[in-house]
Amino acid sequence: MSGGGGEEETTLEFTPTWVVAAVCTVIVAISLAAERCLHYGGKFLKKKDQKPLYEALQKIKEELMLLGFISLLLTVSQNGITKICVPPGLTRHMLPCSLEDKVEEKHESHFQTFFSFPGTARRLLAHAKANADAVAEELKPEYCARKNKVPLLSVEALHHLHIFIFVLAVVHVTFSVLTVVFGSARIRQWKHWEDSIAKENYETERVLKKVSVTHVHQHDFIKSRFSGFGKDSAVMGWLKCFSKQFYGSVTKSDYVTLRLGFIMTHCKSNLKFNFHKYMIRALEDDFKQVVGISWYLWLFVVMFLLLNVNGWHTYFWIAFFPLILLLAVGTKLEHVITQLAHEVAEKHAAIEGDLVVQPSDNHFWFHRPHVVLFLIHFILFQNAFEIAFFFWIWVQYGFDSCIMGQVRYIVPRLIIGVFIQVLCSYSTLPLYAIVTQMGTHFKRAIFNEHVQVGVLGWAEKAKKRKGLKADNQTGQGNPHEGANAGIQLGPMVPRADGSN
Repeated sequence: MSGGGGEEETTLEFTPTWVVAAVCTVIVAISLAAERCLHYGGKFLKKKDQKPLYEALQKIKEELMLLGFISLLLTVSQNGITKICVPPGLTRHMLPCSLEDKVEEKHESHFQTFFSFPGTARRLLAHAKANADAVAEELKPEYCARKNKVPLLSVEALHHLHIFIFVLAVVHVTFSVLTVVFGSARIRQWKHWEDSIAKENYETERVLKKVSVTHVHQHDFIKSRFSGFGKDSAVMGWLKCFSKQFYGSVTKSDYVTLRLGFIMTHCKSNLKFNFHKYMIRALEDDFKQVVGISWYLWLFVVMFLLLNVNGWHTYFWIAFFPLILLLAVGTKLEHVITQLAHEVAEKHAAIEGDLVVQPSDNHFWFHRPHVVLFLIHFILFQNAFEIAFFFWIWVQYGFDSCIMGQVRYIVPRLIIGVFIQVLCSYSTLPLYAIVTQMGTHFKRAIFNEHVQVGVLGWAEKAKKRKGLKADNQTGQGNPHEGANAGIQLGPMVPRADGSN
């Protein structure tokens, strides 16, 4: 097989054995090292009793396994795909770059000089391109040129698509981990608020039977959320919620009030409940959903690849979608806190004791707090997709490639991507962690791991008991069957004292 530079490709039959052995050694060593790192990382998390993070790590392993299967499928089906021939007219529409860009030779610009990679990397990419061109040239006369057709997808294009899927998965997992790590660090700064409440060491009688009376409008939680009340201030209220996500999204008065509202609603008998620790566990439990790439996210990738047509600047306009969505989510979360304050202000002119809000699902979109997590997941993936697409084009085709677009479209995309990452880590994720606790129901993270296992085990036994009881009652229609059923199933049903 002749290469792009006139050199003949060497098959494995005439490749030195030490070269084959050395390459295999390096690849296997890197793969085993990565696998061992994930394994010991999982053991460390289990040792630290971090089951949610351990499950998130397992989710990353699943994504890597899916990525490996996609890679294997692309490699195995490469020859079959390149042998599919179509009329040339079908390949001249909906192109990311115009045909004129394919014909014209671009000159080296100052941007490409500034952002260029080292000569070795460029030569490697050029060599890979030459090999792909050689394969394409060999296939063309054999399969498609004889039919006056062209390949559906060239070897080079298939190789580039392979690299893009890998880059997308790596960037998404990395960005998700960074977002949760920085967001958790922000939430852990609230621990001194929890500690200050614990130091006060309130007793049940003191909390429930306080005699001090406070005017609602003078309370810090109310004053920080409103400058006035009524229908006329609704627009100003939304604008204030929009702006508040950029500074002081959660204050101490917010934390103290929301914490007390959660405790008085869900665990009134335990006023010393560590709300901060519960909130961290709940966030870690949600993390395993954020780090995965669901089917609807892959559907979004396919839609983008379809609409990435020359002149549409889809990669530019689509960058605004996660930004608008993130700002809407942050505004909504702030508005939930404002609604809680508004409910108290409408019902009471003065309160005796501490101000207590009433959590409810009615404050959230579609009455489902879980929708917020879905939106954050989509925002993080789309932002990671934008960044991954940029770096993939930069490495694969160069900064001056026609698919990269003009500088005036590139710079805003990068700025928006960085802004989304910072705002989501600094404001939106911490807001989500505390505001979603203001739903009607608490999350299972309220229990520790041992209690969760016990409750789930009890639920399974109760379900089993109920099923056996129903089967036993059904069998009573036949006296003989009922007697046999009672003899067989009786010892399996646990009694109230725990014996069988």
